[in-house]
Amino acid sequence: MPLKSRYDRPVWLASGLRTPFAKVDGALASYDAIALSVPVVQRMLASLPEGKRPDFATWGTVVPNLTWSNIAREVLMDAGAPATIPAFSTIMACSTSMIGMIEAAGMLDDDSMQLALVGGVDSLSRVQLGLPQRLSDWIRQFQTARSVGEKVSHALSLKLGDISLYIPGIVNRTTGLSMGEHTEITAKDWHLRREDEDAHALASHQHTVAAWDNGFFDDLVIPVGEFRRDSIPRADTSLEKLAKLPPSFDRTSGQGTLTAGNSSPLTDGAAGLWVASDKGLARVPSHVPRVRLVDWEVAAVDFRIEGLLMAPAFAIPKLLARHNLRYDDVALWEIHEAFAAQVLFHMAALESREFLTRKAGVDRDFGPFPRDRVNPNGGSLAIGHPFGATGARILSQAVKELAAMPSGTLAIVSICADGGQGTVALLEAA
Repeated sequence: MPLKSRYDRPVWLASGLRTPFAKVDGALASYDAIALSVPVVQRMLASLPEGKRPDFATWGTVVPNLTWSNIAREVLMDAGAPATIPAFSTIMACSTSMIGMIEAAGMLDDDSMQLALVGGVDSLSRVQLGLPQRLSDWIRQFQTARSVGEKVSHALSLKLGDISLYIPGIVNRTTGLSMGEHTEITAKDWHLRREDEDAHALASHQHTVAAWDNGFFDDLVIPVGEFRRDSIPRADTSLEKLAKLPPSFDRTSGQGTLTAGNSSPLTDGAAGLWVASDKGLARVPSHVPRVRLVDWEVAAVDFRIEGLLMAPAFAIPKLLARHNLRYDDVALWEIHEAFAAQVLFHMAALESREFLTRKAGVDRDFGPFPRDRVNPNGGSLAIGHPFGATGARILSQAVKELAAMPSGTLAIVSICADGGQGTVALLEAA
């Protein structure tokens, strides 16, 4: 019997499309966030029957750019979509396009909002540099000075120390620490071993390479120019090669375990998916995989106390307890791999009765965690992690995997995000 949904009508997710993912300054370096998004949106719109269109769209990017404020609208316009399709942008760090899915699901109705185009993008190769606030203020005030005297006086007020560029960093604003530095702290708290992190990273590459070789990604990934396949998966990697890599974020203590090999790389790419009611799903071609969205959970933790990327370990138990499920009841686990260590300390926390009871606030035994059901076709360590695109990528991938399983089979999709937040979705095969 289907699980009870949080919605009063069925909500469906249907697999979308994505670009191949490439390392920063690699094969997609010449494309900005809009240019990466446009071919995905164009191909998704073209896949609908003639005369059919989505009722609205939401798209997101994490890395800001001063040349647009609503990237969703700009992407649709550049893609040649009908100008009457409403579009809004959303952002939640690495959970951006997953929270977009949740927003879209809540907006569906049986009238004017039946089908949503949801997705996200990031171009880490095209990060726009900025000016510090004091220099920006000075330039604006200089431009508004009315007389030559005022301009000269204002020019003389400029100090040499005010002249510099602002280069955005991949760091948490509150702490000033990078995601990797935060993850090193949590990895030490959970006493993780470098060997286990490398083994998880190796499995991610092996699963991704096998998935590409067996054609799993053929109907999920579109070419961009001459670029047709993710550039990050390594068929030739090994535990021996991974073990030789130096620590990337803790280089001095002798206890650092995170390396370039067991951390997701800075990545360029875009991805989309469909979110639909029953009527909206009728517009999506029948061959496109689709599953039911049952429920979701959004969690936030005080990352000054808890690990920055620990929120999904708080969300998953609450979501499962609400439906009286154990870990073994879920056949597929798609867990975003910001770092191998992050996946490992999530699983360790989920198996810790003390953590579940004292921190997550769920006094229940969910059983052993089924590690063999995690990311069967690879994860972000090998596929890549364009921040705004990962939610749509991992959801589309999970939808395709789950849709091939028997009716009633369940999946969990989990994504951690900067700021101590995380999103988790419960899906069910139709």
